[in-house]
Amino acid sequence: MASLLNDPREFERAYDDHGRSVYAAALRILGSPAQAQDVTQDVFLRLWRKPEAFDARRGGLGPYLRLMARSRALDVWREGQASGRMTDRMVLASIDPEPVDAPAPEAERNEDRAGVRAALRQLPHAQREALVLAYWGGLTADEIARRSKVPLGTAKSRIRLGLARLRQECGPLAA
Repeated sequence: MASLLNDPREFERAYDDHGRSVYAAALRILGSPAQAQDVTQDVFLRLWRKPEAFDARRGGLGPYLRLMARSRALDVWREGQASGRMTDRMVLASIDPEPVDAPAPEAERNEDRAGVRAALRQLPHAQREALVLAYWGGLTADEIARRSKVPLGTAKSRIRLGLARLRQECGPLAA
């Protein structure tokens, strides 16, 4: 299979033989032709760059490529799901509640929410983003690090420092 790296014709033949099935595998998961095309391109680009990752002793090229497409499509789908949840939560968190004649506990919760929002606005952008992604977006520190393109330790520090500042600003309410 290392010949794929050295011979564009072999690679072209592999694409001709398996391109449609790779695309179909991605399309079944994503439901979006554009995203399925991106996944297909990514799968074949990975094969072109690292053909030695394919081991013919473990199975055929077609199943290998379809498995890669399925795995990559699921990653894309999960990213979209997490992004959608995060966006929904951020919108809900940023909406100031309309004043209503509410019982005392509801009024206190609204006051608490307003205090947390105000304290969040005081945080440095990186810390605020990390906290919003973690708590309202439901992302892990690792996912935040990848999304923000920072080391994992940096993402964890931003969350920890942001929480510490929120506790200072909000007192026992944020603890």
